[in-house]
Amino acid sequence: MDLENCVLDLIIKNPNGVTNKMLQTANPSTGVAQLVEVINKLTAADKIQIFHKGKQLVYMLKNPDSAKHCKGADIEEKLIYQHIEKAGNKGIWVRDLRFASNIPQTQVNKILKTLESKKLIKSVTSVAASKKKVYMLYNIEPDRSVTGGTWYSDQEFESEFVDVLNQQCYRYLLQAKAVADKLSDPVSRRRASFKSSKDICDYINGLKVSKVQLSKQDIETILDTLVFDGKVEKSSICSSSVSNEEESENIYGVIKPLISDCGLMRVPCGVCPVHNECRDGGIISPTTCPYMKECRCPKSLFLMELSKNMTLNHGLDINNCMSIAAE
Repeated sequence: MDLENCVLDLIIKNPNGVTNKMLQTANPSTGVAQLVEVINKLTAADKIQIFHKGKQLVYMLKNPDSAKHCKGADIEEKLIYQHIEKAGNKGIWVRDLRFASNIPQTQVNKILKTLESKKLIKSVTSVAASKKKVYMLYNIEPDRSVTGGTWYSDQEFESEFVDVLNQQCYRYLLQAKAVADKLSDPVSRRRASFKSSKDICDYINGLKVSKVQLSKQDIETILDTLVFDGKVEKSSICSSSVSNEEESENIYGVIKPLISDCGLMRVPCGVCPVHNECRDGGIISPTTCPYMKECRCPKSLFLMELSKNMTLNHGLDINNCMSIAAE
C-alpha cells in the first residue's frame, strides 16, 4: 500500500480526526515533508478536510453524503455550502456568508433553510453572543470557542463549578509542596513540589467533582487562572526523546506571593460600597454588619485596621467594633 492510501486509510479508521502525531506514529520511516505533500494532495482531491483543534491540526474524511447532495444543487447553493465548509468547526455568521458570496440576504436565508432541511448544515448559537448563530457542516463537532466547552451549560457560564475546580487544583498543589518541603535537597524539593497537568487532571477526575470527564486542556485552563492570580508558577519540561514543542509538558507549583496583603484588603470595610453611610446606631452600622462577623483576618489586625478606617473617619465607638470582633 502506498503512502497516500495508508494516510487515507488511517483517517477513515479515525472518524474523529487524525493529528500530525498520529500520522508520524503510523508512518515512522516517512519524513514530515512527504506527509505534508500527501495531505495537500488529498485536500486538493476533496477527500479530506483540515480543522483546528486547540493548537493542533486535525484531518478528517469528507462526508461523501454531503458531496453527493451538493452535486444536484444550483450554483448559489454550492457557493454557500463551500463557504460554510471552509469555515470548519468554528462556523460562519450569516452576514459574513452574505459578504463572501455576494448573494442577497433573503436568498442566503432561503438557501440556509434548504441546506438545513437536507441535514447538510446546522446552526449553533455562540456563547460569545446569545443572539448570534453560526453555521457549520452537519457532522462537525463545534469548536470550544463557539460552545464554551466544559465551562458552559445552556449558554450559561458555570462560575461555581469553576471555583470548585480552582480550589481543588490549588489544594492538590499545596499538598504536593507540603510533602516536598520535608526533603533536604533543594533541587529535589523543588522538583517534587511541581506537578504535571496530567497528574492534576487525573487527581481532579478521581475526585468525581465533575459529571463529565475533564481533559488536560480543561485543567490547564483552570491552572492558568491560578497563575494569573500569582498563586502558582507554570513551567515546561521536555523528555529527552522528544524535540518538538508539541510534546512539551506543562508543570505547576505553588509559589509565595511577592508582597504580603495589606491588612485593609482583608477587612470588609475597605471594599464596602456603603462605608460612607456606616455609623454607630445607624441603619448601616458595624453592630449589624454580617460581613464583620465573617471576617477571617487576625483579631489584632482586624481591630487595628477597623479603628483606623472607621473610628477616626466616621466617629464610631471602638468598643462596639471590639465586641463584634470578639464574637
